[in-house]
Amino acid sequence: MISMKARIFTLLVAVLGVFAFGCKPNDLTLSSPDGGVAIKLTNNEGKLRYEVLSKDQNLIEPSEISLFPDQQATIINSRTSSNNSSWEPVWGQFSKVQDHYNELVLDVDYEGVAAQLFVRVYNNGIGFRYTLPNAEEAQEVTFLCQYQLIPEAAIYSPSGERVPLGPVKLSDLGNEEEVRLKIPLVVEKAGTPYLSLLESDLYSATAFKTMKVRYDDVYGALVSENKAQLGGDENTTPWRVILINEKLGDLVTNQVPLNLATPLQLEDPSWIKPGKTLWDWRVHGFTAEDGFTYGINTESYKRFIDFAAEKDIEYFLIDDAWYTKVTPGHFELSDKLDLQEVIDYAAEKDVELLLYYDRRHGEYGDDKLFEYYASLDMKGIKYGFMGSNEPFTRKAISQSAESKLLIDFHDGPVPMTGVARTMPNAITREFCHAQQDSRRAFTPETFIKMALINAIQGPLDMNNGNFDLTGINQGKREKGPRKTNSYMSTVVSEAARTLVIHSGLVCIPDAPEAYAAKADLFEFIQMQPVGKWDESKVLHAQMGDFITTARRAGEEWFVGSVYDERGGTLEIALDFLNDDQEYLVTFYEDTNETHGTTNPEAYQVRSGTVKKGDVIKAVMAPGGGHCMWIRPKE
Repeated sequence: MISMKARIFTLLVAVLGVFAFGCKPNDLTLSSPDGGVAIKLTNNEGKLRYEVLSKDQNLIEPSEISLFPDQQATIINSRTSSNNSSWEPVWGQFSKVQDHYNELVLDVDYEGVAAQLFVRVYNNGIGFRYTLPNAEEAQEVTFLCQYQLIPEAAIYSPSGERVPLGPVKLSDLGNEEEVRLKIPLVVEKAGTPYLSLLESDLYSATAFKTMKVRYDDVYGALVSENKAQLGGDENTTPWRVILINEKLGDLVTNQVPLNLATPLQLEDPSWIKPGKTLWDWRVHGFTAEDGFTYGINTESYKRFIDFAAEKDIEYFLIDDAWYTKVTPGHFELSDKLDLQEVIDYAAEKDVELLLYYDRRHGEYGDDKLFEYYASLDMKGIKYGFMGSNEPFTRKAISQSAESKLLIDFHDGPVPMTGVARTMPNAITREFCHAQQDSRRAFTPETFIKMALINAIQGPLDMNNGNFDLTGINQGKREKGPRKTNSYMSTVVSEAARTLVIHSGLVCIPDAPEAYAAKADLFEFIQMQPVGKWDESKVLHAQMGDFITTARRAGEEWFVGSVYDERGGTLEIALDFLNDDQEYLVTFYEDTNETHGTTNPEAYQVRSGTVKKGDVIKAVMAPGGGHCMWIRPKE
C-alpha cells in the first residue's frame, strides 16, 4: 500500500511538472494538462516574450507580447492554477464542453501602470489576455502580439466573399504587395501540428475592434497590434488565441475559443431554438410544374410555410423588399404582399418567421427596430449591411436578445468568435461567401477551403442545399448567377454541405418543389437536428481537396463528405460507432453518371447495415459528395 507521504510526494512532482519555473524569476514555463504543449515566457531588457512548443518542437519562436510596447515591463509577481470543469452550451457542435487548462497570471508593471497578463494552456491551444485591474481613468493601450513562425510555414486567410488566400509562404509575405490578412489564419508546416491564429471574447472586450494581423518587415513576423482606451469598466482585452492540432480538420471543432469566451449572459435562454429555415430570396422567378411562379407575394410565402410545416422545418425567412420605407419604429409595408396574413398563416401552421433588415434603408431606426420585430411576433432578424462595426454589432446582439430575437448577420459581419457561448441568440453569420452571390469565389475547392478556414471562427450562414442545379445554371431565377452554367456541384454535395458547415441556423435556399421532387435525398437535410449535436468530428480534411464531417445526436450519426473538381474516393472508417451494435444506414450518393458540371442532379439512395470497424468507400463525382444517416437497428 502506498503511504500518505508517498502520495503527497507524487502529487508535488506532478504539479512541478506542469509549472516548471526556470532559475531566473523572469523565466517561466507552463505546460498543458497532458504535457503535450508548453509555453515559455521570458522577460529580458524589459521585453516580455513567449514561445510555443509542442512535443519539443518550436511552433512559435520567441515573440513579443505587450500592452505598452514602448515601455519597460517588470514582472512583479506570478501565480498558477488549474481548472478541469465542463459546461453545457445552449446549442452547438457538442452538448458538453470540457474546460481543462493550466493558467499563469503575471502581475506586470509597465513603468508605473499595473497590468495583469493571463496565460491559459490547453491540450490543443493557448490564450493570452491582459487586464488593467486598477485603472480608474481611461488610457491608451496597444495590445501587441507577435507570431514568429517558422519561415517555411504556409499561411491561409479568409478573404471575404473572395477565394481564401493561400497557401502563401511566410517568407514571401514581405515581398507581396497589399496582402490583406484576416482572422482566422491557418498555419501549415509539414512535420508540425497545424495552427490557427485568431481571437475570442471580442464581445466582452468592449473597448476593442476586431483583431488585425499584418506581416511586419522590421520584426520579420506576423503581428497583431490593436489600440484601445482601457480604464474603469472597460479594462480587459480580447483573448489572443493560438489553436494547435495534429489534424487540419480538428481546428474546426476545437473548443478553446468557446472556453475562453465569457459564460452565458442570458438568465433564461430557453427561447433560443436552433434549426433549419427555408428562404425566399433565391427562389424568385422559379416556376413550378403547376405553372406557379414564385415572387414577393402572399401566395409564394404560404407555399414555403406549407412545405416547412409538412417537413418539420422550424423557420421560414423572408428576405428584402417586404417594406418600402423605414422611419423609427415604423415600416411602410410593400403592397406586393399582406404581411399580417403571412404571419397569421405561419402561426396556424406552427412555423416560426425570420425577417430581413437592410441597415442602408434607415439606420436611424435601429433603437426601435428590435421592439418592432418582436411586435410582429418574429423569432429572428437577418441583419444586412451593418459593416465592420464592432460597437453596433455588440449593441444589436444585446438589443435583439432583450426582444427575444435570434440574429443572423450578413454582408461582411464582425467575426465575434465565442459569442455563441455568451449570447447564443447570435445564431449565425455570413463570414464567408454565401452561394450564388459571387460565382468567381464559389467552387468546390473554395467551399472546402472556407469550411476549413472561415468556419474556425464560428457558425457560418453559407446557404448550401440547392437541388434545382440545372435550372439555376440555366438562369431560371431572378437572382441566380450572373454567368450561366458557372455553378459546379452535385445535389448530393449540396446535401452534404448542410452538415459540413456548422451553424445554429441552416438556411436552405431552394424552392419547396425542388426539394419535394427529390424527397428521398432531402431526407438527409430534413432529419438533421441542427445545432443540437452531442458530438462532432472531422474525419478527413485536406485543404481545398476534400472534407468529411460526422455529427452525433443521441445514438444517430450523420456523415457528409465533399470533394473538389476532380472527384475521388475517401475511405470512411466507422470506428466512432458503439461496440456490439448493428446500425441501419441510408446512403445518399453520386452515381457513375454524375458530374458537377454536365450531370449534377443524378443521385442514388440505398439502405444497408453497418457496425463499428466497417470501412465505407465514399465515391464522389467531380464536384460531388456523399452522405450517410446511421441509426441503431432495433
